[in-house]
Amino acid sequence: MKNNNTFEMEGIVINTMPNATFKIKLENGILINAFISGKIRKNFIKIMIGDKVKILMSDYDLTKGKIIHRI
Repeated sequence: MKNNNTFEMEGIVINTMPNATFKIKLENGILINAFISGKIRKNFIKIMIGDKVKILMSDYDLTKGKIIHRI
């Protein structure tokens, strides 16, 4: 669910880390850590290095995000 304090960005997966977290390079060049949303985990959607993903980020912490869609 999109809130007033959140926004979406696109990026590319550059590294996988433990516990289903990923290092993402956003389209503006910034690196962030992101975890996968429950729907992606529930439907066993695989995310690999090099995949383009859509990230949901909060205004409060710009270093973390949630992967909501694999493009």
